[in-house]
Amino acid sequence: MISLRRGYVKKIIHQTIDKSEVIVEINGALEKAINYNHLSGEIAVGDLVIMNITAVELGLGTGGYHFIIANLRHESIKSGGKGHIMKLRYTPIQIKVLAAEEQNSPYHELFLNFESLNGLPVLIGSLHSMLLPMAATIKYYRPKAKIAYIMTDGAALPIYLSKTVDLLKEKKLIDATITIGNAFGGDFECINVYNGLIAAKEIIKCDFAIITMGPGIVGSGTPFGFSGIEQGINIDAVNSLGGKAITIPRISFADERERHKGISHHTLTVLNKIAKTKSYLPLPLLGKTKMDYLHNQINNLKIDKKHYIVEVNASILPTILDKYSIRVNSMGREFNDDPAFFLACCSGARYSLEALK
Repeated sequence: MISLRRGYVKKIIHQTIDKSEVIVEINGALEKAINYNHLSGEIAVGDLVIMNITAVELGLGTGGYHFIIANLRHESIKSGGKGHIMKLRYTPIQIKVLAAEEQNSPYHELFLNFESLNGLPVLIGSLHSMLLPMAATIKYYRPKAKIAYIMTDGAALPIYLSKTVDLLKEKKLIDATITIGNAFGGDFECINVYNGLIAAKEIIKCDFAIITMGPGIVGSGTPFGFSGIEQGINIDAVNSLGGKAITIPRISFADERERHKGISHHTLTVLNKIAKTKSYLPLPLLGKTKMDYLHNQINNLKIDKKHYIVEVNASILPTILDKYSIRVNSMGREFNDDPAFFLACCSGARYSLEALK
């Protein structure tokens, strides 16, 4: 179930207050590792560390990084902060956080008195790579709009892992982050998606909210065996609280896997089987052959009877990316490799702007 190794830190590649990327020596080989500074303490060259190397052994999509569990230089570690809600519960690295809704929080009363999201546009994605083009599109048209990013626990749990979040904050393309469930490290912590939405509305007072998991979706090639299935649950959560649920479809014409061609089976499953309430499904305007393919998928499953289908011109996306000097990437593919994927994200964001009018 788990593979651990000891190694010495040889070099620090990049360091922030939350995370350190380092080179470690393991049995004479130099390899990459990530240290979460709040979990295993600050790190320095020469430290002897214990790492979880399981994902690299399996060749999983972690970027070839090991994860440091303990730094043997530290006899003890005590992170500060208030709160008594635990995340990563009943594991050796369970941590306490001050959840926004807990009784010791200054925001506790807001949750008690909450009534409705009052039509707040909420863009609901299934991949972390959808976040950047959505946020950039909104800010392009509405620079002063407040965007709250709600990161679920469907993939990576520490928000610190996301270089996308770092970039969006640096460029002021998102205004605040909320980590829900067992995800942690956001500007605000919440117990579940419902309270994450309430925090976005009542604490951050956002104009738009975006929900996606962090980096690292899990899939199995089976109809229901993927962590993106949470998208359907999130649609219902938004609707139940009085928001406007906007589903971002996963669309690709570059993925070689047939089940992900056009509208991915992930999105189709969510809309056909999981979500019990209606959402808006923006589709980007593509060429006729591709649009016919998307329409056939929708018609075959009668998705248009269960959700509101809208078509949006998203051709401005390259201009938006140039303005902010940013590059997009999903599954190793950049914009020119798979434009339909990123245009779908832009179309959702553009529709959310219309929804706010």
